[in-house]
Amino acid sequence: MSTLPKVAWIGLGIMGSPMSENLVKAGYDVTGHTLERDKLDRLTAAGGTAASSVAEAVRDADVIVTMVPASPQVEAVAYGPDGILENARRGALLIDMSSITPQTSVDLAAAAKEKGIRVLDAPVSGGEAGAVEAVLSIMVGGDQVDFDEAKPLFEALGKTIVRCGPHGSGQTVKAANQLIVAVNIQACAEAVVFLEKSGVDLAAALDVLGGGLAGSTVLARKKDNFLKRDFKPGFRIDLHHKDMGIVTDAARNVGAALPVGAVVAQLVASLRAQGDGGLDHSALLRAVERLSGARV
Repeated sequence: MSTLPKVAWIGLGIMGSPMSENLVKAGYDVTGHTLERDKLDRLTAAGGTAASSVAEAVRDADVIVTMVPASPQVEAVAYGPDGILENARRGALLIDMSSITPQTSVDLAAAAKEKGIRVLDAPVSGGEAGAVEAVLSIMVGGDQVDFDEAKPLFEALGKTIVRCGPHGSGQTVKAANQLIVAVNIQACAEAVVFLEKSGVDLAAALDVLGGGLAGSTVLARKKDNFLKRDFKPGFRIDLHHKDMGIVTDAARNVGAALPVGAVVAQLVASLRAQGDGGLDHSALLRAVERLSGARV
């Protein structure tokens, strides 16, 4: 019998599926729920257990992890008669790893406390590759004692694991992360178009840029996307559009100016409006190409 906590995992998408499977590999008893049957089949094939509802998944869990697209989905699985708060046992630890507004996390923690359920907000960075390789960066908001309890579980999912402060702090740091990533991708995309139009060997140029001060995790992770025009979604434009809305709203609330971020947010929105919302966020290259006269 494993002495590890029993885990309920809600949300088995691009990130949630490999993350839950990494917990199974680490020896955790994982029961998952999602709306897609094939994702449940994938979890059971990896050694987990499928649940037909949120209530069924969380009823006997020590730890509940949610990994869903946005604040409305977190609220949908957390609240109501069939949700987490009404069906999880008192003393359970709810870890929301979705990327949502900081205020949603603060409100969820307050509502869960009334039910005797502890909460951490723990969004991640690293994309699909980071999820598969269990090298995610995990930024956490919540009480120190709950963070300490969850640390072994986080270590099965990521490499950089930091408590950033009280409830909502993890989401605030994630919003900053998404700002940096979007601006970085945009800069890389503009450089790619500039280099190609100048007749430079693009692969060689990106190699040498990656070795200097212009190098970044974004460039290393997305170089092949740019070279091959492969925009299979690791992190969709639709989700980055949502995240740019979170960071611009949060920045307005605290009085922080984001002049470059605001421009990139509009570029992400325009790409989505042109039908590219389902593509990887490296498809910002397509927007730069359109602005530069290419037919894409």
